[in-house]
Amino acid sequence: MKLGVSSYSFSKHIKETGCDLFEVCRLAKEIGFEAIEFTNINTPDPIATAKELRAYCAQIGLEIAAHTIGADLLNGAEETILETLYGFVDIAEALGAPLMRHDVCYSLPEGMDWRAAIDVLAPRIRKVTEYAKAKGIRTCSENHGYIFQDSERVEALIQAVDNENYGWLVDVGNFLCADEYPLEGVRRALPYAIHAHVKDFLYRKPDEMLAPPDGFFNTRNGNLLRGTILGHGDVPVAACIQLLREVGYNGTFSLEFEGAEENLPALRLGLSYMRKLAEMPIERP
Repeated sequence: MKLGVSSYSFSKHIKETGCDLFEVCRLAKEIGFEAIEFTNINTPDPIATAKELRAYCAQIGLEIAAHTIGADLLNGAEETILETLYGFVDIAEALGAPLMRHDVCYSLPEGMDWRAAIDVLAPRIRKVTEYAKAKGIRTCSENHGYIFQDSERVEALIQAVDNENYGWLVDVGNFLCADEYPLEGVRRALPYAIHAHVKDFLYRKPDEMLAPPDGFFNTRNGNLLRGTILGHGDVPVAACIQLLREVGYNGTFSLEFEGAEENLPALRLGLSYMRKLAEMPIERP
C-alpha cells in the first residue's frame, strides 16, 4: 500500500505562506509520504517546471504518482478541447508521471442528459487516452464534478470509452457529493480502479444544520458536506480502502485534504491514519 498525497492537499498552506511546489514536495517528504501527485502546474512554462519537479523529486526520493487536471470535454469545440488535453499529457510526460487524471465536464448543455453526454464524451476521451498511451501514460477520470460523480454514471462512461488504457480514479469520499454511500460506490468501481484518493467529509442533512457555518457546501440533492481530517468524518475510509486492497489494487492511495483544520497537522494525522489502515490484514475473496 503506497501512501501518497496530492499537491492540492497543501492549498491552504500555499495560500498562507506563498510557497511553491518544490517546497510542497519537501514538506511531503518530510511528513513521510512516499509519493505525490501534482494538480494543475500553473507556471509560465509548465513543461520546464515539470522537468524541474521531476528532477527534484528524484533527488529527495519522492515518487511522482500522477498529474491531475481539471477538464471539460463536453462544452466546446472538439479540436480545441483535444489540443488542450494533449498539452496536459505532455506535461505529465515531462513530470515522468505514469498516470493522468482529467475531469470530463461540470455542466450539461440544455436539453442533454448524462446518458446523451456519454455519446459525445466517449470518443473524445478515447482520443486523449490513445495519445497518452503512445507516451506510456494511462489516463483516468474521477467520480468528481457533480455530473459524473455517482458510480453508475462513471461506470457507464468507462464502459463506453472501452479502452484498457483508461480507468477510474476512485475517490472514496466524493460519492457523497452525489449522496451515494461510499462503500456502494467503491464496490462498483473496483474492476476499473487504477488510482485512488482517500479523503473524509462531515455529512449533514439540512434539518441537522438549519444555519450551516462557513466551510460547508451542498451535495447534488441539497445535503451538506465539509472536508475534514482523514478518519475524523463520516466516510467509511477504512472499509473503502480494505475493499480496494482485497481485490488486489496495488496503486497509490493519495491523501486529498480539503478541511478547515490546520493544514500541515491535518496531513500528519491523515498519514498516521493511512499507516494504521495499511497494517490491517487483507482477506482476499
